[in-house]
Amino acid sequence: MLALLVLFSTFSFTVEKHYCGEFLMDVSFTGVAYNCGMQMEKTVAKKKNCCKDEVHVLEGQDELHQTHFEDFDFSKQQFLISLFISYHDLFIENRSNKINYKFQCPPDIPTNYQVLYQSFLI
Repeated sequence: MLALLVLFSTFSFTVEKHYCGEFLMDVSFTGVAYNCGMQMEKTVAKKKNCCKDEVHVLEGQDELHQTHFEDFDFSKQQFLISLFISYHDLFIENRSNKINYKFQCPPDIPTNYQVLYQSFLI
């Protein structure tokens, strides 16, 4: 998410709008907004032009702030060290000492006590 935020903060956007009178006729985010196609005579156009174009430029960030290690005070260094240690501990493999008895055979029963005592579940 932070990488996308940095990427979009460096982009510049241009929005062009074409108005014919008071009505918005075209909006363009990628290129030139198309005019409404009204052809006016030169004498009338000099007096009053009903069409107008607006261009809005949203400038992106030109330079990203780069910090040097000398700019960090002790509290910032302490925070970075604790962040690294806690993040590093997430990926340490814990080996378990559990023994898997899935492939072990059960022990031999020398005497069948159910038959010996004739105790059966019904």
